[in-house]
Amino acid sequence: MTPEEEVLSPDDRDFVTALASGLEVILAFDETHSRMTLSEVASRTGMNRARARRFLLTLHALGYVRKQGRNFELAPRVLQLGYAFLSANNYRSVIQQVLEDITAESGESSSLGVLDGDEVTYVARSSARHRLMAITLSVGTRLPAAHTSMGRALLAQLPDAELDAFLERVTLERYTDKTVTDKAALKKCILKVRQQGYAIADQELDSGLRSLAVPAFDANGKLLGAINISTNAARVDLDTLMKEYLPLLQQKARDIRTTIS
Repeated sequence: MTPEEEVLSPDDRDFVTALASGLEVILAFDETHSRMTLSEVASRTGMNRARARRFLLTLHALGYVRKQGRNFELAPRVLQLGYAFLSANNYRSVIQQVLEDITAESGESSSLGVLDGDEVTYVARSSARHRLMAITLSVGTRLPAAHTSMGRALLAQLPDAELDAFLERVTLERYTDKTVTDKAALKKCILKVRQQGYAIADQELDSGLRSLAVPAFDANGKLLGAINISTNAARVDLDTLMKEYLPLLQQKARDIRTTIS
């Protein structure tokens, strides 16, 4: 690892603890905690009240947090942080068109996800009219990499040491009776994905959700993420997934590789 690639530890002299804590406060807000009191923010971040209060008031002064009575909530300005990522990746418009083409040809939702820690983050999406999960999937949604097709397609691209480190630290929760919770079995599954070039997650995260994913690279071989097709298991069987949707995804992945440099 070069000096430019070195990852700082929290006790490094160059690590800015205040910045890290401020981002932690922002990330404490989510779908089920959209509005919180000071005490709730302190509890979710593990900070004491005085520390949490300073960060909340600073974020409020900068326009990233709104205050209503005793409650705090994120302000629209937070969207600028996500937009900075999207706008910096100038291939997004090409990817979006590819995803929309997949939806038009298959009638199913399609997404591009990237690996972020132990989760997959959705960075582009084309939605079909079918509602697949209890939660709403959109740009910014984060799901456990271990139990999603995009996650496994991306984990399969990791060097062996990084994959082993992931398996060592990850906690495998059971979401359905089909969820793989044994780490040895999960590793075997990921290595199979690495060999065959595609991943299937069959009702492991949500009953009835069946998805297929392949990795997407640019013309220089850089991994951009994984693209998927998400379906309803009652409507689309595994045979259709393999014979119709897999060739479609593979062709779109080739299109991305020849279009984005």
